[in-house]
Amino acid sequence: MTITEHTANFEEIKRLIPHRYPFLLIDKVENIIIGKSALGIKNVTVNEPYFQGHFPSKPIMPGVLIVEAMAQTAAILVSKTIKIVDHDFLVYFMTINNAKFRKLVQPGDVLKLKVLVERNRGNTWKFSGNAFVEESLVTEANFTAMMIEN
Repeated sequence: MTITEHTANFEEIKRLIPHRYPFLLIDKVENIIIGKSALGIKNVTVNEPYFQGHFPSKPIMPGVLIVEAMAQTAAILVSKTIKIVDHDFLVYFMTINNAKFRKLVQPGDVLKLKVLVERNRGNTWKFSGNAFVEESLVTEANFTAMMIEN
């Protein structure tokens, strides 16, 4: 059996999830395996609005935004899995567990967000996520989200 990988560029992401600047935290999604996994890409740039106030003398990406970027990657995976485009769906966190922040993410880094589906029951999805800069694990978390029509 062949596994087909899908992608989502920035324009498609905007058709799949409702997030917009300054809270759209992923630039593209690669290696989407329907119902299983996806890899989100975030190019971290110095002009991100949170850097102005989050340790301006040593800017680092807030850990909660890394977890949010994982969740946005997961939302793209779910949207592709259940084939919804241009719909008014919202995704809400239900739980965030075992979040660990191992290394700093700074301007100039390329954040790679790997999410795996752990379980799906109806409109509730459970994921594990790992974020990397180069080959270094920077953040990990398990999270559950619910997708509902707005």
